[in-house]
Order: sequence, then C-alpha cells, then structure tokens
Amino acid sequence: MHILVSNDDGYHAPGIQVLTQALRKIAKVSVVAPLRDLSGCSQSLTLERPMRKRAFKIESSDAGTANEVIAIDGTPTDCVHLAMTGLLDSTPDIVISGINHGANMGDDVLYSGTVAAAMEGRYARKASIAVSIPVFKPKYFETAAKVIADLVEHIDNFPIHHETVLNINVPDIPYEQLKGIKVTRLGKRARPKELVKEIDPRGHEVYWIGPPGEGVDAGEGTDFSAVKNGFVSVTPLQINLTKNEELQPLDSFFSKGLAFAEDSVLAKQSGEGQE
Repeated sequence: MHILVSNDDGYHAPGIQVLTQALRKIAKVSVVAPLRDLSGCSQSLTLERPMRKRAFKIESSDAGTANEVIAIDGTPTDCVHLAMTGLLDSTPDIVISGINHGANMGDDVLYSGTVAAAMEGRYARKASIAVSIPVFKPKYFETAAKVIADLVEHIDNFPIHHETVLNINVPDIPYEQLKGIKVTRLGKRARPKELVKEIDPRGHEVYWIGPPGEGVDAGEGTDFSAVKNGFVSVTPLQINLTKNEELQPLDSFFSKGLAFAEDSVLAKQSGEGQE
C-alpha cells in the first residue's frame, strides 16, 4: 500500500512527523505538505501562479533515521492534487491528512485545511482520512498515530465507499486511557466569539478572527461528546453536498414559474408547453 500523508500545519509540524514515522512501519509513505502553516484555508487551490517544491529530511525520534518530505508553496489541497496527478513516481492508494494541532469537529470541517486535504484524496482507491487532536498544543501525538496505523492495517475491511472521508478526532490522552472508538455525526458549534481588534505599530486597526464557539449540539452521538468522554470519534463525510430531500420541492416550485418579468427565464419556463 502506498500512503500519501499531508496536513495544513506545514511539513515541519510535529504531528505530521509522528504520523509519518508510525505509518512507515507498515507501508510505503510519501509526504507532500505545505511549506508553511495554512490552517483554516479550506479547499482552496492555487490557480494563478506556478508552485515550487522543496525536499527536506526531518530527523525522526528513531536514531539514525529521517523522514523525507516534499514541501509545496501552496495549500493542502494543492499538495494532494499535485501528488495524485503526477508529482510522485506512483499514485497513492490512500490519503491521510494530519495529525492536526487542534479540533476538527462540527462546523470546523467547513474551514479545515486538514479535512480539505483528505477530501482531495477522493480519487484514491481507498477511503481518505483526516486526523486531529482537539487541543492546540497536543502532548500525545503517538496516541493518534497508533490509532491511525491500526485503522490503516484494516482499511480493506471497511464497509464504506472509497470516496468517503473519515474525519477522526483523537483525545489528547495516553493510548491506554482511550475508552474505544465511536462512530459519530458532526455536532454544531455556537456562533464564533467576537473578533479581536488591535492597533499595529503604525496606528492602524488590525483584526484577528475570534475563538470558535463552544459545542451547542454536542450531545450523545456527536463528535464533541465522544472526544469529551475519552473515545476516538470517527465521522464519515461525503463529497456530494447535494441536499437530496430538497430536489423535489424545489422542482415543483420552479416548474410553476414566477412572473418576475415577461422575458425572465422563470416566466419562459412557466410558459413552455402551453401553446
């Protein structure tokens, strides 16, 4: 199996290094990650300039070994897209993004570069995985790395479509203290906290995005609840965002037409077949 590892915290982040080291014990691993921290960049692609790659060797905790990585001056999605379309000597079978420094639960997945990188792996032959630890300065990267390595060894038996993305959040605790794995749905956060306004050295106002809101839909069955209670949260995400239950009601509504103006598209649609 050929695994592509990426992230949104940058090639140098401790999380991706620990994950890479664990996965290289069980499979061929290629690391293609952003040159710098691009947390919160979602599914953005770089389309108006060329990108460059740089190769690095990062010392690992195993004496005398190093993790070889490719750093791209682009987004997490760029990294995976390039890796899946000819950057590497062979196409990876699976994409794993992480280990992210911070939660990717509930509404976080809309903004997450970690989840976006996994989403871009939808053309891989197996389910892609995004993995996060829900604190900004994790202590137990090895816990999340072991969880993912264990899952990868059994991924051929997963009863899910290969275009599914598994969004995994692992509590920041020793592996032995994990209570198990729970398959969950995304919870929901309260609205974000207010922006942070400051004055720069030249007297101009500058703004920081405020902290994320707390979980408000965080009860039993959600990712928030599982992690809070010491379980690994596994949430299956789909690529197709179509809200299928709205198709028929909207079709019925628009088929009647709306007379905004005689020459409007909707008016023309309502007149079709009436002659």
